[in-house]
Amino acid sequence: MNDFLQNQSDNLFLWVPFIMAFGAGLYFNVPQEPNLVLCVIGAVICLVLSCVRVPILFRILSLFVFGFCYAGAFAHYINTPQIPHALCNIDITGVVSYIDYTDDKTRIYIQTDADKIVGNHDSAVVRVSLNRDITPPNVGDVISANVGLFRPNGADAPESFDYARWAYFNGLTATGYLTHYDIITPHDINTIATLRNKIHEISDSFLVDTLVLGYKNAVPEQDAKIWTATGVGHVWSISGFHIALVSGWLFAIFYFLVRLITPITRRVPARIPALICAWVGLVFYLFLSGCDVATLRAFIMTTLAFCAFIIGRNAISVRNICIAFLILFLVNPHYVMQPGFQLSFSAVFGLVWLWTDVKPKMPHNKILGMIYGAILTSVVATVFTAPFVIMHFYNLPLYGIFGNLVLLPVFSAAIMPLVIIGVMCAPFGWNWPTDFAEQIYNFCLDIGEFIAGLSGSTVVMPHIPNIAMIFIILGLMCVIFIRPIRVKINWILSISFTGIGILLVVINPRPVFYATADHELLAFVGENGNLEFSKSRASGHYFAFNTWRQINGEAPSDKNIRRKPVDGLWIYETENFTVAYIQKYVPLQNNIVRLCRDKDIDYIVSYFDIDAPQCNHKILRGGFVIYPSGVVQHIPLNRPWHNPHE
Repeated sequence: MNDFLQNQSDNLFLWVPFIMAFGAGLYFNVPQEPNLVLCVIGAVICLVLSCVRVPILFRILSLFVFGFCYAGAFAHYINTPQIPHALCNIDITGVVSYIDYTDDKTRIYIQTDADKIVGNHDSAVVRVSLNRDITPPNVGDVISANVGLFRPNGADAPESFDYARWAYFNGLTATGYLTHYDIITPHDINTIATLRNKIHEISDSFLVDTLVLGYKNAVPEQDAKIWTATGVGHVWSISGFHIALVSGWLFAIFYFLVRLITPITRRVPARIPALICAWVGLVFYLFLSGCDVATLRAFIMTTLAFCAFIIGRNAISVRNICIAFLILFLVNPHYVMQPGFQLSFSAVFGLVWLWTDVKPKMPHNKILGMIYGAILTSVVATVFTAPFVIMHFYNLPLYGIFGNLVLLPVFSAAIMPLVIIGVMCAPFGWNWPTDFAEQIYNFCLDIGEFIAGLSGSTVVMPHIPNIAMIFIILGLMCVIFIRPIRVKINWILSISFTGIGILLVVINPRPVFYATADHELLAFVGENGNLEFSKSRASGHYFAFNTWRQINGEAPSDKNIRRKPVDGLWIYETENFTVAYIQKYVPLQNNIVRLCRDKDIDYIVSYFDIDAPQCNHKILRGGFVIYPSGVVQHIPLNRPWHNPHE
């Protein structure tokens, strides 16, 4: 064992950001908020202990607790204000801080005085949608607007996406709609935000919006489904693919220019000033693209690689990725819970491990070598990202490897260069580069539609519980981080951890009854295995329909039934429990006494609040799910991102 641990000494740092991330993940998923003072004290103590010489197990525990406490302290530090309830038809005044262009609407972010909508806060940021017939203002304009605002919803099921938490850690107070606005003070100062807005207007191309400006939802919705099914949906999120292309082009251009300046090349190698100039260009591209988390990850990685090139060190290494991971975690610990962060890092870890540790033997023929390398890259990236794709989207594109092999070269060699050239030509009225890029895009879309239309192109996958995901991640980490001595212990541990994770997924039961926190929307598993809903639509729970269907393992094409309660009363019976749901006030008044006394009724759910002390043990409140065994699991909605601050 001592020999094994000594052999791992150089790789111990690689585990540090992951241990912290596991601690933060625990914080985000505990049902009750820990004490803030204890979190701050614990973070300081554990940070000190992790830096001194203590037994390795104690150091691991210290890092884990630090991640937990740091996430808790950070959550209270940012203190994003929240509205206490929906606010309709109110007038607000504020500054347009950001504009998000999507396929079907425009969403503007307004920084406004929080007193009017929240109280006890200086400012708040709200995001409101504009109808197509309303021309959006410019970034920086001070506007007076009539809006309707809503609180971001919490999770619709245990361990599902919590939009309220995402909004809280991204500084968003409320979402809603805008009916009309008046510009009080137009903005006449040029900033990066106004530049992005001008590029959007003069280019008038969704390819520019996505590939240059970073607007993820600018791609038409139907097209986005095709790209997801073909496994190339990551193209529309600016990350390593785009940063690598842009940095390569910038370096080549500046290297050529520097070589022409003899006084410089006599003193320093041409690569050094070329790398510095290329990095400055990347900084500009980072801010121009909106500074998304995946873009930040790629930028930090590229910065570390440039520094390594300058000082003559190994540029591509797992250690550099871990440093980037650690930096982003300290900037915002909630990044570790976001799909973009997880998918971006998992793919990069897999690819760097492949080319630096595995070092596969390549064919001598250059063309065959390129094809073989592309296949290996696609396979490894798909394997390492697959668990996270399944966890967040409940499906897996089977032909993603083929889609990446066929379509990515076209994006990198044709579409991306044309779009960037189009941005430079647009101020002169030359739109032919973007027009040509859109023609190539349509050609690729036809190929993507063919791939997506193949039988079994997308497979519906089961829900992955958090504990199972931890074991799967540990399995991937063992392959990358553990150095074997004689026995391939890294593969043995990887297969063991991954096997446990898969087993937990298989034995994990699916709920058979779902309820939102306000009990406006309910669903239960019918005789055909699909969900039956209490409503055909619920404006306040738009995503609950899809979330519940995905957890239940239903395909998007599956039909769902609306089960209308008879006289406002539902009775849902299973082998292990019976639920009574009361939808209207009169049935509640007429039936509550009988239902309380009925021994065959295990649970009572009402759209209206019930005060019945004699049967409180039967009454279910808040959001919850019920499993086939009759076990009820409530959805925690009492964390800082769920409750308004007093």
